[in-house]
Amino acid sequence: MRKFFNILNSLKAHKIAFIGLIILAVLYTIMLFAEFIAPYHYDSEVRSHSYMPPTKFHFFDNEGKYHLIPIFYDREYKFDEFYRRVYVENKKSMHKLQLFPKGEEVKLLGFIPINRHLFGSTTLNESGGAKVSKGRPQSPLGGADGRVYLFGADSRGRDLFSRIIYGSRVSLTIGFAGVFFAMSFGLLIGGIAGYFGGVIDNALMRFCEIIMLIPSFFLLLALRAAFPPEMSSVQIFFMIVFILSFVGWASTARVIRGMTKSISQREFVLAAQAIGQSRAAIIIKHILPQTLSFVIVSLTLSIPAFILTESGLSLIGLGIQDPHASWGNLLSDVMNIADINQHPWMLIPGGFIFITVMAFNFLGDGLRDILDPRAVAN
Repeated sequence: MRKFFNILNSLKAHKIAFIGLIILAVLYTIMLFAEFIAPYHYDSEVRSHSYMPPTKFHFFDNEGKYHLIPIFYDREYKFDEFYRRVYVENKKSMHKLQLFPKGEEVKLLGFIPINRHLFGSTTLNESGGAKVSKGRPQSPLGGADGRVYLFGADSRGRDLFSRIIYGSRVSLTIGFAGVFFAMSFGLLIGGIAGYFGGVIDNALMRFCEIIMLIPSFFLLLALRAAFPPEMSSVQIFFMIVFILSFVGWASTARVIRGMTKSISQREFVLAAQAIGQSRAAIIIKHILPQTLSFVIVSLTLSIPAFILTESGLSLIGLGIQDPHASWGNLLSDVMNIADINQHPWMLIPGGFIFITVMAFNFLGDGLRDILDPRAVAN
């Protein structure tokens, strides 16, 4: 525990790495409390709101009256000369942003029932009073009675902000899960190969080289194509974690093997052998813990690769399937220039991927500087 706090204090001096740590802490906190933070369920849709732009907030209404809490109007659509939807504000239907309103009942963390969300809206009636918005469509042209689209809506009228929040559970979890299994297997294989050497070392390293020679992305495509089409998104998630782990462990095993060969010649390992400790105990208790600094840095630098790989698979339709959300499959609605030009807010999930990957890289670089024994020696 003391070592953890020492690392944390060192990170505070490494400003970029500390910023990355704060960003990741915020993202993972949002992920844990997705049901509370997201105003709607990830599959709650209003088809008449297809590709509705982000909600415009105002502090002055159409009569010039100032509102301390932002207000917004329902929007109706009409078609332009190219038969594209153009949304315009309906000044007769005004709503006010509200914190902690009642809404759809969900289960926080999967088991705590709640019916309040971080934000929502109230509908202002003609007398200036307010009533809680039900979130239901009023008419084919009019909207969903105060439905807030913080980041706009997708092709089916689903709130993009809510889908990004729910999608973070896939995109942020799959990196940790994949790296955990890949690192565990790599540590085990590398530790055994480095400690025993000889025929075992040669056999295991040749197997690692075979795995590393296979183009990883094409292997992912081939294994993913072998999945049964009736698999659920949850099953696909675990299968992708397994595939990513299978592809990623070999390079770790080679590095751990080299470190193990060096560590196994140190005095404390020779002393453990002299007092009769088993080989398994020596590897697990004495050798592998000495590789912890490398493992921590490698974790933070490998997770972005797992996130990007899952996003790429979901983007081309081979990962998490709709209606379930991940940051990768949310980008599938902007697969051509015309979609990007007409609905630029659909690129926001890509921004979250970019921020997450950069935060992990900043944190990894900082940890590498802090845990590098040569830097400490200097």
